This record gives sequence, structure tokens and C-alpha cells, in this order.
Amino acid sequence: MSDTDLLRDAVAELYSSDPDQFVDRRAALAAAARAAGQAPVARQIAGLRKPTRSAWVVNQLARAEPGVTSELSSLGEELRAAQESLDGAAIRELSQRRHQLIETLARRAFEVAGQPQPPAALRDDVTATLGAAMADAEVAGQLASGTLVRPARSEGFGPAGPAAPPELALVTSSGARGPSRTAGAPGPRRTQTRTQSRAGTRTQRTEREQPPRPPSAGQARAERERRRQADLAAAEQAAAEAARSAEAATAAEHDLERTVQTLEEQLADARRSLAETRLQARRARNRQRQTSQALDRLRS
Repeated sequence: MSDTDLLRDAVAELYSSDPDQFVDRRAALAAAARAAGQAPVARQIAGLRKPTRSAWVVNQLARAEPGVTSELSSLGEELRAAQESLDGAAIRELSQRRHQLIETLARRAFEVAGQPQPPAALRDDVTATLGAAMADAEVAGQLASGTLVRPARSEGFGPAGPAAPPELALVTSSGARGPSRTAGAPGPRRTQTRTQSRAGTRTQRTEREQPPRPPSAGQARAERERRRQADLAAAEQAAAEAARSAEAATAAEHDLERTVQTLEEQLADARRSLAETRLQARRARNRQRQTSQALDRLRS
């Protein structure tokens, strides 16, 4: 087996196995590589990092369903294009699809990992990582390889800031000096050069002193749309977080209801046992009293 094959097989085994077994299996695989005379591979294996539980869950989804990464990236590209064109209707429709896709993939990830009812914190990390993979090419690459070691978070698809207004670009580009006087040039040309230089300086000073022009109607509309989309994205994120919190609270409520039901059943059993024990105790005391009375009669 080549060095590449040995390392690839070790990575596949470690990032597919339960994280609780990662450290022991890593040590065993590194030792096996050293025993096979593959010291460089052994060092690479020993340097592999243990994934968190949430990263492991996402890795299992990527390994079970290799098309997940392209599915996320494709929708991410559509969202970026819609935001660049400030297409409000498309952004709303794609944002809804994004939320549905992430929720669907998170559910499938926990099913693949054998955790159909994950804790709220674990679910939050998994959904955040899937959202980051949609927005960040580096996270998407790690997801595609199934070797994520920690959850990832991203600001999502926030709209880009507004372009600099034309007057700012003009002021910035006007810092170059006018033509300089050339030694030994004819007198009239030097006079003309000085005149041009002074005129250029006055123009620059005037441009600097002029207050910035108000944005055009188109720029104002674009800015309002940008802010509206930012507010919409923030509201959608808040709604998603509220939905996750409500789901977690409902799950906790059901758990407590089951716990209360179990305790009530145990309490009922304990009360029946107590009643039976009291009855047996009364019978035993009666027998003890009767025995004592019979003994007293015999003695007398």
C-alpha cells in the first residue's frame, strides 16, 4: 500500500468513526504506519485533529451524500447573484429555499449520525455549519472532504456596502500634481506651464472645498433596498433562531412530561408497596400479640 493510500484510509476511518474513539484509533493507526516503515505517514496521522461532535455529524452527511456540497454551493451562488442585482423578490424566495434546505440537510445529517433527537446546542452548530458552507468556499471544501474538525459560522449573504459616490472618486484622483517646470525651456512655455499649474491647483482646491453632492435618486433607491434586504436577512435569521428555540423548548417540555409520568407511576407503585407493607406489619403485630398472650396463659 502506498503512502497516499495509507493516509487516505486512515483519514476515512478516523473521520467516519465516533469522536469518542478518535484518539485511540489515531494512536493505533499511527503505530501501525510506523511499524510498516512509513514514519512520515505516521506523523501525518498523529497530527490529525479530533472533530467536535457537531463537525462529525456534518462529516457523516457529506460522506453519505457527496452531492450535498454542490447543492449548498449552487444555492449560494444564486443568492449572491440576487443580492448583487438587488432583486428583492428573488432574495426572499431564495432565502426561504436556503432555510428549508439547511433544515432538511440538518435533519438528514442527524439521521445518518444516528441522533434523531439532538440537543438544541448541537443542532444549532450543525445548521450554522451548513449555512457557512453555503457562503464560504473554504468551509465547503472541508465539508466536501468530510474532514471538518469544528463547527463553522458565517455572517451569511449580507449585501455589499454602497459604492463610493462619484465626487469622492474625483477628489481622490485629483491628488496628482500638474506639469512641473522644466529647466532650460523657453520663457513662454515656462509661463504657460506655471499658469496651467496654478489653474490646476485652484481647481483641486475648489474641488476639495465643495461639499459632497447628495446621492442621486437611483443611489438613494439602491441604498434603501440594501438596508431593507439587510433588515429582511436579520429578521429571517431571528425567526430561524426563534423557531429553533421553540423546537428545543417543546422537546424539553415533552422530556419533562415523560419524566413526570414516570415519577408518578413510580410513586403509585411505592404507595401500593407501602399499603401492602403496612398490612403485613399489622398482621405481624397481631400474631405477636396473640403469641404473647398464649405464652402468658401457659406460664400462669
